[in-house]
Amino acid sequence: MVKIATIAGSDASGGAGLEADLKTFEEYGLYGMAAVTLVATMDPEKNWAHGVFPVEEKTLKAQLETIFKGVGVVAAKSGMLGTFYAVELTRDYITAHQVKNYVLDPVMVCKGNDEALNPELNAAVAEKLLPLALVATPNLFEAGQLSGIKDITTIEQMKEAARIIFDKGAAHVFIKGGAKLPDAAKTLKALDLLYDGKTFDVLESPLVKTNWTHGAGCTTSAAIAAGLARGLSVSNAVVLAKKFISLSLAGSFALNQWVGPGNPSGWRKETLFT
Repeated sequence: MVKIATIAGSDASGGAGLEADLKTFEEYGLYGMAAVTLVATMDPEKNWAHGVFPVEEKTLKAQLETIFKGVGVVAAKSGMLGTFYAVELTRDYITAHQVKNYVLDPVMVCKGNDEALNPELNAAVAEKLLPLALVATPNLFEAGQLSGIKDITTIEQMKEAARIIFDKGAAHVFIKGGAKLPDAAKTLKALDLLYDGKTFDVLESPLVKTNWTHGAGCTTSAAIAAGLARGLSVSNAVVLAKKFISLSLAGSFALNQWVGPGNPSGWRKETLFT
């Protein structure tokens, strides 16, 4: 079995975070492992308000020792880290174990929020982890935070943001525009951008109309990491991940009155791998 790991938060509702990552790894036929950085909860008595409970440093380090030193991985991704020591430990283990296929999903907010959880922590992620990333996968908000370009609404702004993020160290930048760009609604296409320092590839797919997108970003970055683990090039891994998330969202459903995830097994209706 090809081994892969996620360093991410646990979503108690099961739709995002490491739960989404592990489901995705499984669908790609990989052996997934997880280092839990924090636990994210949602309060049904307070309109699904989020709580974030970090795992203590020694516990996180022990998990990373188990995964990277005790087992070893072909690829890894990180999601919500939540603390400065989680950023430092992620850098240390990705570097020490020479993980080339590292995907950085710079998660900065919980779904439904529109403010960065910790701007100083986000700056640390940019400084310490972007230079290690084979692929960085920010959404529009995160791309704005990393690049300094606020309210990204056009492909040209996405390109400028990707250029700035690339210059900060990421080998490839994949900005997840999806349905958030105004052009997406006009064209009925989900629009994303891949940049390798030379070429901008605007990737289109049919827009999946759904309100249930919980965990879509986590799933996409996990799918890219999984594609890399299977030996795909960055470009091919991204294209396959985009197909994977589209099929997942096509099977999305309401988990409760507040939130709903995609269905990671949605690809089984078609053939991803030949």
